[in-house]
Amino acid sequence: MKAVCNRLGSGSMTKPTLSPEHAAMLVLDNHMAALNSRDEKALAETLHFPHYRLSAEGMRTWDSPDSYFKDFRARAGDGWHHSKWDFRAIIASGEHKVHLDVQFTRYRPDNTSLGSFRSLWVITYAQGNWAAALRSSFAK
Repeated sequence: MKAVCNRLGSGSMTKPTLSPEHAAMLVLDNHMAALNSRDEKALAETLHFPHYRLSAEGMRTWDSPDSYFKDFRARAGDGWHHSKWDFRAIIASGEHKVHLDVQFTRYRPDNTSLGSFRSLWVITYAQGNWAAALRSSFAK
């Protein structure tokens, strides 16, 4: 998780140096960039573990990053090429936690949409890092 801290401009900090809102948006930026570049290590650095995701299929917990990207690929399907944020709105924030209302779209290689999905993300500062602790998503 230290790499996320470094990318957020915080080095080996013990207290947050960015505003919570700025840190949360950077986590989302880093998450999408890592996802689209298929960089599993960088993607895992944007998530706290255990990581929780609630969907229509129920609660899923990843205790470690080992299978996170593989599980994402299975959910997104063979046609997935990349994703983009449609919007990201902060709905509540505090010193160590930010709640966001977001929507993203998954795309095929030809830029046609596979679907748009609304989600709630909770980004937290814990163990010296800003990362996503949990999500509730309408995506598969």
